[in-house]
Order: sequence, then C-alpha cells, then structure tokens
Amino acid sequence: MTNTTALWLFDLDNTLHDASHAIFPAIHDNMNAFMARTLGSGGVDADAATVNATRETYWRRYGATLLGLVKHHQVRPEDFLREAHHFDDLLSMIRAERGLINLLKRLPGRKILLTNAPQRYSSDVMRHLRLQRHFGKHISIESMHVHRQLRPKPSRHMLRQLIARERVPAGRCILVEDTIATLKAAKWVGMRTAWVTQYLGGNRNVIKRPGYVDVKVKSVRQLARNLHRLR
Repeated sequence: MTNTTALWLFDLDNTLHDASHAIFPAIHDNMNAFMARTLGSGGVDADAATVNATRETYWRRYGATLLGLVKHHQVRPEDFLREAHHFDDLLSMIRAERGLINLLKRLPGRKILLTNAPQRYSSDVMRHLRLQRHFGKHISIESMHVHRQLRPKPSRHMLRQLIARERVPAGRCILVEDTIATLKAAKWVGMRTAWVTQYLGGNRNVIKRPGYVDVKVKSVRQLARNLHRLR
C-alpha cells in the first residue's frame, strides 16, 4: 500500500475507544427513557418490556433503532440523537489505549472517521483523544443520507455512495470496525475489513473470525503488523 492507494474508514465507539465502559450504558439508559416517552400514551410512559421489544425489533429490521422510530413514530433524528447522547460529564467517561496517534501515523493512506454517532459527541471524543487532525474527514450519522433518506451503517447503499464520492476503488478501502453487520456490508461492496474485538463482551479470544472479515485484531494498534493481510 502507498499513501495514494489506501483509504481507511474508522469507526469510533468500541473501535478507537472503550465506549462499553461508561458511555454505552449511559446511551442505553437515555435511549430507553426517550423511547418510553415516545411509545407511551396519555402522558404515561411505555413499560420496559415494550421498550426493549421495540428496540430489538427495529434493530433487526432496519439495522438501527433510530430508523424504526423515524419511520413508525415520526421521531426527528436530531431529537433522538441529542437525548441519547446527553452526558453530565462526557470527558470523565472516555477510556482509550495509549499509542493511538502513533498507530495512525504508521498506517499509509487517507483516513476518514465513519461513525453512527452524532457530530457533536464524536467531535468531543476525538478532540479529547487528540485524534481529529489525523483524519481528513469526519462523517457522522447526520451526513449519512442516500436519496435524502437517512441511511447509517450498515447500509450498503451508503457505503457504495461514500466510496464513489471519494473516487477510490472498493478494494482499496479498509473498514476498521467492531460491529459485525457493518463489516459484512463493507465486504459485500468490495472493501477490505478489520474487526476490532477487545471491547466486545464474552471471551474475545474464542470469537471465530467470519469469512467476510479479512483481519481480526484485539486492538487497532495491531493493524500495522497486519498490513500485508489487508492488501
């Protein structure tokens, strides 16, 4: 790979930092509270069972809970994203490895942050980690539209539109991501894929690498030593 042939697409949460430590639990609680209000009636919030079943249904059907809320409950995406990512003290909740800046410097090619998180939150995290200047672009969920419809990851249409806009062949794009569904979509459109597993639950060492994953790494810091497998 040379600087002109590689385009790296990096996820943010549970890829560049440990969102499972405190941020994801807070988002989960915020989402549940928002959905309880949205699904309720007569000023009474929906119960936890209804919220959980609805969230799981929309996740399976649309790949993102937000899309189901927009489609079936006329929720404005900006309202959901604002409420879900409200934190009293975000910076104290961020956990990440050392050495990420050096890692990014060692990877040849352009780098884009591609996250289903909203712009304000993801920018705050990247600034705190001092990573923002190492990425040429920052694509947050607000920018993920296809034919004027919101299409966040794992949308294949959004990924194809992205690489067409960047004018890079799919085979020269590398997606670094923790979410299996998005990796599968990226492989379908022809990208190379790197699966980051260290922030997943369960026994990370025995999770089998699916066929649509080219490289399975515990940490993004292991990417440099696996460049030959991502060519």
